[in-house]
Amino acid sequence: MSDRYEGAPEVLRRFLAYMETIRGKSRRSAQEYFLDLRIFLRFLKKHRGLVPSDAEFDQIPIDDVTVDLLKTVTTGDIYEYMFFLGSERPVHPNSRKPSMGLGPAARARKVSSLRAFFKYLTVKTQQLSYNPMAEMDSPTQKKSLPKYLTEEESRALLENVDGEHAERDYCILTFFLNCGLRVSELVQINVNDIKGDTLQVTGKGNKERTIYLNEACLAALQAWLPVRQELAAPGEQALFVTRRRHRISPATVKWLVKKHIGEAGLDTSKYSAHKLRHTAATLMHQHGVDMLELQKILGHEQLTTTEIYTHLDDASLRRAVKANPLSTVRPPRRVRKTVTEETGHEEET
Repeated sequence: MSDRYEGAPEVLRRFLAYMETIRGKSRRSAQEYFLDLRIFLRFLKKHRGLVPSDAEFDQIPIDDVTVDLLKTVTTGDIYEYMFFLGSERPVHPNSRKPSMGLGPAARARKVSSLRAFFKYLTVKTQQLSYNPMAEMDSPTQKKSLPKYLTEEESRALLENVDGEHAERDYCILTFFLNCGLRVSELVQINVNDIKGDTLQVTGKGNKERTIYLNEACLAALQAWLPVRQELAAPGEQALFVTRRRHRISPATVKWLVKKHIGEAGLDTSKYSAHKLRHTAATLMHQHGVDMLELQKILGHEQLTTTEIYTHLDDASLRRAVKANPLSTVRPPRRVRKTVTEETGHEEET
């Protein structure tokens, strides 16, 4: 293991190596596992009284943690840890920000990291016989509909692209809005990943998928490639490059998307590069792309993940009900018969 995992005990290093090499997780994902589990191991040592009570949390060493200590972890310890995360948040001692509890989403990610770690120890390597995470539920998260641009707002965004790097930025926005790419996927694209009207994308977990480019993408690409040819450094393989002639960074992509969103008169506090992925998914679904097709385009492992991108607004729901072939059926005019008091006979009314 490299210095990325400085101070990690051997048992944690082996787990991180397993996640990268066997499970195919990216280096970024492995780093997130490390950070999550480092917090837990520091908590465990403090909870067990293995460090002075006044020890600075982020200075607690974990290199001496062994499997024997992990064997003592109970489900009760996990609940104590979750309470700790919900009521406190370890911050750097020099930070001016007050300690506060982590939200449900952050706590859910830490539960996921612990679940993977203890599954590895009990099932994959059988170093433990008891899994304290077996009955542990993830924190309930409030599900909110993802924000997305309407078709009109998307067109306005594209129509307002201007400036020194107009061809590049237009192509980037077009790829986001038509292909539903993640920022991390877009910046990794090389020129040779494009073959005719297909694009080979490497997504989460280094999983590859093929995306078919429509006319808008091909036209944007055709306008950008001659400019890129003059701009890119010799031997540079990246499709999208900067004025420095090398691969564009995720931070630069996020910045330029925000810039063009603002120039189009849209709310930069609501929309971002990732919201363009939401937009692509939503517009495709609203125009007839089914869930399974959308799952493949977006590169989701689980169909349930895709569902958050396929929300329908009230107008769509109204149209769906009106589309029912029985929506125009009217009740027949019924003849009501009443008995009059004067004659005692039935009369139609």
